[in-house]
Amino acid sequence: MSILVNLSPVLPQPTGISTYSLNIVKELRSLNPEVISSFEIDGYTFHRSPADLTAEYGLKGHFKRLVWTQFQLPEIYQKLASQLLFSVLPEAPLWSNCRTIVMVHDLIPLHFPKRFSPGTLYNRHYIPQVLRQAEHIICNSSATAQDIMQFCGLSANRITPIPLAYDAQHFRFLDLPKRHYFLYLGRFAPYKNVQRAIAAFATFPNCSDYEFWLAGPTDQRQLPLLQTQIEELQLTHQIKFLNYVAYDDLPKLINQAIALVFPSLWEGFGLPALEAMACGTPVITSNVSSLPEVTGDAALLVDPYDVGAIAQAMHDITTDTQLWANLRSASLTRASQFSWAKTGRATAEVLQRFS
Repeated sequence: MSILVNLSPVLPQPTGISTYSLNIVKELRSLNPEVISSFEIDGYTFHRSPADLTAEYGLKGHFKRLVWTQFQLPEIYQKLASQLLFSVLPEAPLWSNCRTIVMVHDLIPLHFPKRFSPGTLYNRHYIPQVLRQAEHIICNSSATAQDIMQFCGLSANRITPIPLAYDAQHFRFLDLPKRHYFLYLGRFAPYKNVQRAIAAFATFPNCSDYEFWLAGPTDQRQLPLLQTQIEELQLTHQIKFLNYVAYDDLPKLINQAIALVFPSLWEGFGLPALEAMACGTPVITSNVSSLPEVTGDAALLVDPYDVGAIAQAMHDITTDTQLWANLRSASLTRASQFSWAKTGRATAEVLQRFS
């Protein structure tokens, strides 16, 4: 059967959806699919999509991609005599002759809806309709599968959770001296819970001996709130905004941290936690959504709404050397259970089942 893989939303840089997409497509070679992308993918029959359909073009790019998906993608599907379309996002032509399997990374906007966001219709109506029409749905965790069933009213037999993975050649233990900083990796969206993480850092007893480094793309909607909080707590010299950190610089940054602090209110998967474990860096993370699935018993799990619990975990990490050593060892063991090869094989099996 002819399988068409839609990579039109994907950027060549290894961030977010692109990390998943570029790794998963490498593992689908045995199916000999054809690929739609704005840049060439080595080893595949390649069909070019417009370059301005990606996230770097903002809301305009998102809208143009939806229009292209609805009207142009079915024509490509027919022209190539494709019989199955795999999309790395929960996007697909509606009411068309395309048989689709789609990947769902999370339904976080349905957990934390924004009243006047232009994405409200997209998340509440478009995505559920895409999922209802799909032949099958792949997602990245059992937590996301539960969300799909809850918000879209779909049964479990239409969904296959397949965990994500990490680049084991890149994210690995480095024998580097630890430095006195906690690390947060990610965006600064409200559901990421950075404000409570900062509040916890301010209250844990050894705060004055440590720094808290916040690594992620600067969000001008959230940054002023965080900066005001930091000033009020008189932590300006201890909390650093690193902005976006280059992919090549992440392993050293993670390896030298005392711990990753990642108390998100909800995650579809939580790649930063897995990448930190792969480096042997202890993880403090939330006891909700997918994060317990990812970390198993290799992290300190806390109630993300409880500032005191986050602060206590920071205190325990810095005072109990045996706990820190146990978490480092358990993290490396846990991370070794994930690989893109395993993720790819499981994905290929789903595609073959419906081809």
